[in-house]
Amino acid sequence: MLSTLTLDLPGGGYPIHIGPGLLEEGRLLAQPVVSLRAAIITNTVVAPLYLEPLKRALSAYDPVVVILEDGEAQKALATIDTIVGTLLAARCDRETTLFALGGGVVGDITGFTAAVYQRGVPFVQVPTTLLAQVDSSVGGKTGVNHALGKNMIGSFYQPRAVVIDTTTLASLPDRELSAGLAEVIKYGAIGDALFLAWLEDHMEALRARDEDALRFAIETSCRSKARVVAADEREAGSRALLNFGHTFGHAIEAGVGYGRWLHGEAVAAGMVMAARLSQRLGLIPEADVRRLTRLIAAAGLPVRPPELATERFLALMAVDKKAQGGLLRLVLLRALGEAFLTGDVPPEELAALLAA
Repeated sequence: MLSTLTLDLPGGGYPIHIGPGLLEEGRLLAQPVVSLRAAIITNTVVAPLYLEPLKRALSAYDPVVVILEDGEAQKALATIDTIVGTLLAARCDRETTLFALGGGVVGDITGFTAAVYQRGVPFVQVPTTLLAQVDSSVGGKTGVNHALGKNMIGSFYQPRAVVIDTTTLASLPDRELSAGLAEVIKYGAIGDALFLAWLEDHMEALRARDEDALRFAIETSCRSKARVVAADEREAGSRALLNFGHTFGHAIEAGVGYGRWLHGEAVAAGMVMAARLSQRLGLIPEADVRRLTRLIAAAGLPVRPPELATERFLALMAVDKKAQGGLLRLVLLRALGEAFLTGDVPPEELAALLAA
């Protein structure tokens, strides 16, 4: 059964299609194509599983295919150069539609390539991981990493459509599924206490890949993100709340080396750290910290960060994109289901948290 949400934006919105078997829906996938050319960007893990169905769906558009190596290390400017070279060699013009077939890394790379290739070409997100389906494919954040920080080179560039084929989750490794659940939990923690309670009751079903439970979680997450992005497309205000746990998480990813911890794993530990900091500041009770920690652990995710020196952690957090005027801004909790952004965290409390 197909469900379609719409992300409404001043410059024009786009559909988010959710349902099983959508990779076989040629008409649906072809709707955003604006010319006679298409290109598919994917990787060595996803290509053997889902490239052929997408190629069949786009056969009328003579798709160029770029297959990248797997992993976070591909989020680099050198990868963009490789893709652009392939597109130019195939004489892809500025109306060629790019399709991102894969997880968050492929989606971010493809979106950034689309933003800069010949000053902007259309692209479509076809996410195949839970994390990409509920978070990174929606909202138009694109980019690559720098050695000093995650996603430091990029742009806001919206897709023409997001096509979420839920059957792709059947092939997702358990670790990747858990990583995606971190972003699902985030939506409940920052703004939907009822959804958070639903997740507590259905976490076992989600990890067992119950189709109805996963579909509800995906639709609820996408609806939440679409609502936030529609109100603040370029993260001037409320959209920053979607980064709950991410300032800590990005520091973890950079600190241990990109790819050693999955993004969702780092965000999971980061959410616990943000909750603990909220408790230290007298904003939430210890019981709320324990409740969120239990839910994250039940999702099969880490609840403690790796061993990083406090000074190293602080240095990595200092280059976070939300920092303004030299001040670090963090997303904290007033309650489970109510988050806020602040730049008024006492340095000694942050240092004490990191040293704990």
